[in-house]
Amino acid sequence: MAENLAAVAVEELVPHRGDMSWLDTVLSADDETVVAQATLRPDSYFVRDGRAPMWVGVEFMAQAIAAWAGNRARRKGEAVKVGLLLGTRRYSVHRQAFLVGDCLRIEARCELMGDNGLGMFACRILVDDALAAEANLSVFEPPNETAFLNFSRESA
Repeated sequence: MAENLAAVAVEELVPHRGDMSWLDTVLSADDETVVAQATLRPDSYFVRDGRAPMWVGVEFMAQAIAAWAGNRARRKGEAVKVGLLLGTRRYSVHRQAFLVGDCLRIEARCELMGDNGLGMFACRILVDDALAAEANLSVFEPPNETAFLNFSRESA
């Protein structure tokens, strides 16, 4: 059964901060799914002339997945970890743009999560109960975040 997370601050679940934190609330999450919500505002990233391109939906999906992972860590009493978006498959859009004022309902379902931190999620975004975008996202949550980030910096 999905846990109601509407009273939990997004910052407790997602490592994104400031202008890069795009979710307004995480509505619910369980072992397999997460549902988040975001309203597109005039000052939102990538908004121009009251519109945002549909490809920004990938980031909304990725942040919903981050909320799922953050809730999983929270339930275990662990800190929220950094995750990486590896790729997107079959990104399909069903409208021309997101519009200022649109309330996005972002849903993600874990299809696969390996012990090595690799995962695959089926995601979709609805606006006014109409499907706006859908995709499969591949993600990676390093088992040892500090070692991974230090290795990445040394390799650069």
